[in-house]
Amino acid sequence: MSVLEQQRPFLAFIVLFLLSLPSTVPPGVDTSDQPKRQTAISLFNEGKRLEALPLLEELAQKDPRDSEVLVALAASLVEHAATLTDADAAAKERFRARDLLQKAWGLGNTSPLAENLRQLLEELPASGTIKFSDNPGVEQAMNAGEAAFARREFDDALKNYAKALDLEPANYTAALFTANAYDKKNDLSKAAAWYERAMRLDPNVETAYRYYADMLAKQGDMAKARSMLIHAAVAEPYNKIVWREIRAWAAISHTAFNIVFVAIPLPERAAATPSKQPAELLPAWRIYYSVKEDWKKGGQFQKQFPQEPEYRHSLLEESNALAAAAQVLDRLKHDPKSSEQVAGDPSASLLLKLRDAGLLDAYVLFSLGDDEIARDYGAYRRKNRDKLESYMDKFVMPPAPAER
Repeated sequence: MSVLEQQRPFLAFIVLFLLSLPSTVPPGVDTSDQPKRQTAISLFNEGKRLEALPLLEELAQKDPRDSEVLVALAASLVEHAATLTDADAAAKERFRARDLLQKAWGLGNTSPLAENLRQLLEELPASGTIKFSDNPGVEQAMNAGEAAFARREFDDALKNYAKALDLEPANYTAALFTANAYDKKNDLSKAAAWYERAMRLDPNVETAYRYYADMLAKQGDMAKARSMLIHAAVAEPYNKIVWREIRAWAAISHTAFNIVFVAIPLPERAAATPSKQPAELLPAWRIYYSVKEDWKKGGQFQKQFPQEPEYRHSLLEESNALAAAAQVLDRLKHDPKSSEQVAGDPSASLLLKLRDAGLLDAYVLFSLGDDEIARDYGAYRRKNRDKLESYMDKFVMPPAPAER
């Protein structure tokens, strides 16, 4: 996904949450021009970034320590870059936006808005340009559509996106932006249909789900927005933007998403201090480490992945080790001498719940997904999307307000 694709709605959940808080000015900021600052921030929050841009430029020049203004200015520059026909000039705007965000971060602004746009701008190619297609006609139509969208000329934007889709019907970005333009026009039924079309074009990209969730949140449909965010997490579980948006959804819903983690104690030989785990449970954790040792040094990895020349941490290894531990815990649970310890231990109870739900693999991929395990994600998702969604639904995402 390009920078423009990811940042355009600019996290409606987060904006809605911030607008619900009392208006404050960061400490140390010059408040002598507060009315102008309020106008600029209001325009920005309304999506009128080109109108806010000159005010934000003036405010940033007057007080370069105002990190909130710097973030808003950076986002507005990205929007303005879309209106420029000179590719080099547009690239300079994006690079300047990236520098402003870095400065805001140095001033302590770690807001979700700043972090998301900072993440995206760091992914810019060296040229600073954004490419929509290898087809010159599609590229021209998309750039024209983006310029119109930035000027809030949504009908003109839609005409250009339609040209792009005539030339390239499977262009995900053109479908996504068509949906978003209808969203901005408040034509919600057409927006929904186009978001769904984008999802069908590529169900493994999170952006359409997230945009749709933004629109649903503005309508107050937090339950369906929750569903879309679950789809977004399954599409791209290792994209931090998805999780910032989920966190914002939870904040608006006055709840919090669950951090799911089975805290397995270190092996006795590696622990700096004696384990606080009940001694009755140690056999389960010993078998966990025994299985992992077999995968790493006993040749199990090579048997399962003969095409890979070197050992790596894998989904199969972690799931097998956890399943073995759960099997021991199951036996201990039915032993009068250890049943209370199993029932009273949060990690043991959670591991058994995950195992009984058939979601150990999903837990590993979401909660333990380091760079090596992540390599197994795509293949697993192709066959088990329903299990990944079930894991998010049952263990991670709290119910929507209307569901509680």
